[in-house]
Formats: sequence, structure tokens, C-alpha cells
Amino acid sequence: MLAAAAPADEALWTRLRAGDHVILLRHAATDRSFGDPPGLRLDDCATQRNLVDEGRTQARRLGDVLRARGVPIGRVLSSQWCRCLETARLAFGRAEPWPALNAGPRSADQVAERTRALRALLATPPSGGNLVLVTHGFNIRDATAEMPAEGGLVVVTPLGQDRFTVAGRLTPADLAPR
Repeated sequence: MLAAAAPADEALWTRLRAGDHVILLRHAATDRSFGDPPGLRLDDCATQRNLVDEGRTQARRLGDVLRARGVPIGRVLSSQWCRCLETARLAFGRAEPWPALNAGPRSADQVAERTRALRALLATPPSGGNLVLVTHGFNIRDATAEMPAEGGLVVVTPLGQDRFTVAGRLTPADLAPR
């Protein structure tokens, strides 16, 4: 059962139920004691830092909470990294890889290109429910100046013409059973 939310939180849930927002979701929990190992390959999850059991639970819980609250989910785009794809699939049952959500490479030109692509999508009102973008913390930070914890999300209201505003945030604790 969901606990009563604070008024500000309820306003965010009301916005999400309207279905015209973008949900930026940082992949669920991983073992943060190390980064991706050398030799990372997108086609081989064994070469990457992946979700831990807590992360899998976070992702499933997120999907359960959004469904219980009547939040319509449209397209689900994801980084090609396994931890993002798994988060999306556990939470929403699907994931469409989109390279602009990838974690690297981190050269200045490539970061700027990915940020431009991400910001353009954030400014575009979605159709058919909220658009979900599953990505990495620094991509969210680069586009919005927000840095959610693993499993946390930032809700964006698209304003068109390359403009958007941050409508709110939810942490993994906000999505935990009470």
C-alpha cells in the first residue's frame, strides 16, 4: 500500500498521470565500489558494471509504483549499457536503445553532441504517455544540472522550442514500500 504523499509530491504525481512529461531515470543500483572494467563492450554484459539485487528490486518497484499510481508510460528509450537496459526492462517490460543516452565516450565534443540531442528530446512534448529515458547520472546532470541517486528520477515538463523545466524529482526512498 502506498503511504500518503506530501502535497508537493502529490502535485508531481498528478502531473505524471497527465502523461505529457519526460521521466529521466538513472539506472538502478549497482556495485559503486568500481567502475566499468577496461575492455567494456556494449554487446557483452560480463564486461560491464551491472545491477545488483537491490537494483533489480528498485527497478521492479519503480514499475509497480508507476502502474499503481496510474502513470501512463509511452516510449521507453535507454542507454545501450546493460545496467540501463535491465532497469528499463524490469520496470517497464521494454527498452528501445538510443545511443545519445550512453555513458561514453566522454570527450568534450561527444558529451556536447549527446547533451544537445537529449535536451532537444526533453523539450519535445511526448505523445502516448510519458516518455521514459533510462540513462546515467552524468547525462542527466549535463542536460538538467540535476544528479539523482541510482534508481532516482527527474521529471521534466517539455515546453517546446528547445525549452523545458524540471517539474520534480523522486528518490528511490520515495518509491520504497511504506
